[in-house]
Amino acid sequence: MTITIRPATSDDVGTILGFVRELATFEREPEAVTATEAMMHDALFGAHPAAEALIAEQHGTRIGMAVFYHNFSTWTGQRGIWLDDLYVTPAARGSGAGRALLTHLAGIAVDRDCARFEWWVLDWNTRAIEFYQKVGAEPMGDWTTQRVSGDALRRLAGRG
Repeated sequence: MTITIRPATSDDVGTILGFVRELATFEREPEAVTATEAMMHDALFGAHPAAEALIAEQHGTRIGMAVFYHNFSTWTGQRGIWLDDLYVTPAARGSGAGRALLTHLAGIAVDRDCARFEWWVLDWNTRAIEFYQKVGAEPMGDWTTQRVSGDALRRLAGRG
């Protein structure tokens, strides 16, 4: 069962957003997805794309995706790749699609002279954590995630 990884096209936007919604449901936050197809299209294929996406296919069926973008490390002086979402449909889990997406992204990182390839994983998602450790990922245990959004963001900006 061959898995093909390819860059997403504008025809994939609906599928990508569907995968994002499925991932949000799995992560116990289905109501958190406010993106629309138009927003996703603009973010991936607009005049100033914010991110890129890959699609995993098996027998012509889209079974997964990865959405990523560049970040930057002042310590290394190089770009990195930040994996925002990795998703494989439940029926295709265990098929190698997740590994194929990660391998493809690692290749992009190497080809683009990136110093790092990073992502988050929920601490309760032990299956994903075990998988990531098998491919060589290391947890960044000394770091915590900080976020400012919504009203707090507007207040911090002095606009709320």
